[in-house]
Amino acid sequence: MQRQHAFTLDDALACGLRARQCGYRVSTGQWIAVFRGVYRLAGPEPDWRGLGAAACKAAPGPAAISHRSALAIYDLPGARRHVTEISTPRWRRARHVGLVVHETRAWSPDDVDVSDVPVTLPARTLIDAAAVLHESTLELAVDEALRRDLVAFAELWRRVEELSQRGRRGIGVLKAVLARRHPQADLAESVREHLLFKALRDAGLPDPVLQYEIVDHAGNLLARPDIAYPRIKVAIEYDSYLHHGGRAKYVRDLGRRNDLTALGWRVLHVTGPDLQSGAIDLCRALRSLLIDAA
Repeated sequence: MQRQHAFTLDDALACGLRARQCGYRVSTGQWIAVFRGVYRLAGPEPDWRGLGAAACKAAPGPAAISHRSALAIYDLPGARRHVTEISTPRWRRARHVGLVVHETRAWSPDDVDVSDVPVTLPARTLIDAAAVLHESTLELAVDEALRRDLVAFAELWRRVEELSQRGRRGIGVLKAVLARRHPQADLAESVREHLLFKALRDAGLPDPVLQYEIVDHAGNLLARPDIAYPRIKVAIEYDSYLHHGGRAKYVRDLGRRNDLTALGWRVLHVTGPDLQSGAIDLCRALRSLLIDAA
């Protein structure tokens, strides 16, 4: 039994301990009850992950870490670690500090990964999270999950359709998010790029092209900027020494930008502070360029 995981008396007996030995460990404080019939080894209090594993053991039926806690396990936007969320078909009517239980009729073992702690798979996690996240945060989580191949677009869309019963919270929002994406469309390669894309859309500007490939007259790949408006030959890139691989690479990129200028391209730059303020100056410059090209 691993220290970070909870266990039941049946688990202990299956490991070869006798009932008397289990009782002794409980009475002497070597084992501490987390929930009724569920224990942990003496030591520090369990974190959100450990509490989730214990709650899943305590459920009267199948259960899994879900919603924002599952997002935390997958390291996706919208994650929450100070409170643990689980899903289960049924739960004993008792409240526990730091634990949120979602009872669901749409339970399927195919939605759960049990290789470590029970946790809903990425597709089900995003569907559940749609009920508790703001749309902008949900978009970040969806794009990040797709970008990292945690879930395929077709798989996510199929599961959304299967769980689209009337009245399910958040399903309409998630469908709207997915409808703005196409299975073959390029995805933003970072959360920063997603935020930049969103800032342009919020400013009423046309949707740009992500990861557009610019080639020279010989057909050689010259650049693949983060975001581009090919019609007016404007490329937008996020500037950061760390993001672009350090100062040496940053300096090499200057030569590439000169080549882009020679081909008639204009390169605009955006930084972290720009994104935090909604990229107002960038959007103003883009709007002016689009008007001039009209």
